[in-house]
Amino acid sequence: MVWLALWLGLWRPALAAEVSLMSVSLRYGLSGSSPIGEQTQTDFHQYDVAATLRLPWQWYHASGWGLSTRLIVSGGVLTGAKETNAVATVVPVVAFGRQDERFSIDMGGGGALLSDRKFGAQNFGGPFQFLWTFGANLGLFGPIGVAYHFQHYSDATVYGHDSREVDLHLFELVYRY
Repeated sequence: MVWLALWLGLWRPALAAEVSLMSVSLRYGLSGSSPIGEQTQTDFHQYDVAATLRLPWQWYHASGWGLSTRLIVSGGVLTGAKETNAVATVVPVVAFGRQDERFSIDMGGGGALLSDRKFGAQNFGGPFQFLWTFGANLGLFGPIGVAYHFQHYSDATVYGHDSREVDLHLFELVYRY
């Protein structure tokens, strides 16, 4: 169906000139009950800085709505059980939204590295975690915007069946370029 729309000229595939910086965000996240995995054994908070890069592949309809690809890279700390450890993430996402990037919904999966796998009784199993996310981005005024992302860390039982997952709700203050 997408190929038919492309063929009819309703969608305009485009190759952006290059990878470019789209936005920088200050993010705060907190854990909640998990709709996906087992319950966490501690409460978590995440503080980080994220950069979103535009990737070259995008497809937009003549109306200005369509799909684009992005890469979200972040670095910060994850706290829980009175412990603080570094965390870094790399997550490619596909976004549906306006071509002017004032509103979008995105989803993707990537990876995270933790400086320590244990937070009190909570054991992530190992330093590498798979990461799944979905979220919404909204431009408010000028270059300032807000965003929300649900983020799920999991080792997918790579390190065994005794490890636990965590779900975070990330709230973001965004500066768009």
